[in-house]
Amino acid sequence: MAGLGLGLGLIVAIGAQNAHVLRYGLRRERVGLVVAICAVSDLVLIAVGAAGVGTVIAASRTLTVVMTLLGAAVLVAYGAAAARRAVRGDGALVVEGEAGGVTAVTAVAATTLALTWLNPHVYLDTVVLLGSLAAGQGDGRWWFAAGAGVGSVLWFTALGYGAALLRPVFARPVAWRVLDAVIAVVMVAIAAGLVMDLVGA
Repeated sequence: MAGLGLGLGLIVAIGAQNAHVLRYGLRRERVGLVVAICAVSDLVLIAVGAAGVGTVIAASRTLTVVMTLLGAAVLVAYGAAAARRAVRGDGALVVEGEAGGVTAVTAVAATTLALTWLNPHVYLDTVVLLGSLAAGQGDGRWWFAAGAGVGSVLWFTALGYGAALLRPVFARPVAWRVLDAVIAVVMVAIAAGLVMDLVGA
């Protein structure tokens, strides 16, 4: 229960993964794929953290710098794409049966993997933080990790499939412009925060 509570507490905050899952959930496009990639990735990273790898990552300044800069670049690129959609207004809902309206599986998978595995915040939350707290549980660390993993699976599933309830609101193109503008600001803000933390470290 401690792992579940902390896992949900960390993952529910607005971030790159959540914004991405929300967007595809609203579009009802490749939802299962996006949810599966995010959830399985979290399970792997939590397990890696519980095994003690987080301590190694945190101790390497070079690895931390490379991961942070690469992650910031990915977030800025995703934010720029969202800003472009907000300006052009081309992020509206996909009409079922519309030719060419659905993003290719490979493109969706690649973007989801990049926002997950190239995002330093994911490593900080799962591998480093959850891993460290799991280590403090002694013999119960794998139960703690399991609880955190269940939290990730529940959250991504609820966000991806529950987003469809908001479709009436996002039937209007202006709502998508606002969402994409918010996503763009969040992505760039996270990237800037990562770089500033790196410079101040």
